[in-house]
Amino acid sequence: MSLNVIAEAAPTPAPAVAEAAAPARTLAWFDGALHDVEALQAGLTTHAMHYGSGVFEGIRSYATAEGAAVFRLPEHMARMREGAALLGMAFDPARATDAVLETLRANRHRDAYIRPLAWFGEGGFGLDVEGHSEHLMVATTATRVHLAGARARLGISTWRRNPADSLPPLKLCGAYINSILAKRESKARGFDEALFTDAAGYVVECTGANVFMVTGGRITAVVHRDALPGITRDTLIALSGAEARAVTVDELRDADEVFACGTAAEVAPVQAIEDRRYGDNPVTRELAALYARVVRGEAETGRGWLTVV
Repeated sequence: MSLNVIAEAAPTPAPAVAEAAAPARTLAWFDGALHDVEALQAGLTTHAMHYGSGVFEGIRSYATAEGAAVFRLPEHMARMREGAALLGMAFDPARATDAVLETLRANRHRDAYIRPLAWFGEGGFGLDVEGHSEHLMVATTATRVHLAGARARLGISTWRRNPADSLPPLKLCGAYINSILAKRESKARGFDEALFTDAAGYVVECTGANVFMVTGGRITAVVHRDALPGITRDTLIALSGAEARAVTVDELRDADEVFACGTAAEVAPVQAIEDRRYGDNPVTRELAALYARVVRGEAETGRGWLTVV
């Protein structure tokens, strides 16, 4: 990618918008109503707790000149519906969308991480989900999560990513044990995050973020069938015109820059992969600045990516 595509994307601070007083306790939306998040409990026979039978999304809202706005909310809801359908779970994207907006308003959050979760509840033990209650919740937090744009050091995991012909690359709750194992291993080795690769030496993704590289000013999005089709990844391809293709670990190590991206990670420059260290990451920095402007409604994209709260 030519740098002139994003040359005007200078970093800008969040809009100076007055915040209303937050409620005394954080509220969560649960099965149609708002509750004190500390008062909610799940039963000990909850199916999702034993077997991971749930689906979730990670979504972000941002402070804009027009107030809080959620970034690419319809796309997140569509992906969540796809995962719910695989589990045979009823899921209404319109209801979930209303729940997201209601929770943000109730907590008076602008810059927030949003977690909708649908799951199978109490009932007997066993793998059959039939006969179990179905639940939906939405929680929001102003706390930054995951990489949140920080320069990350990646360790190559000895664990393999769940293969797509065993577990579809969606946000199914049980699938993320794979990410937990990989991240624990890498952090024990002194890294911030893990990088999944396959047996043939191709890059898959990080534990909760997609991967890009920059070589000679050109941006490439890593493609792998086992990787989550990330919404932030799709956004960055649209903004930069990045090529999307399979990438080997050797190519990644030889690249001028590497960055990870995701709703929680945003655009996170990679400082190192194992013993390979990267430099100043200028293209990554400029693309991160453009992305920051887009999610706050400061860059005209004409794509309808923001849902005003």
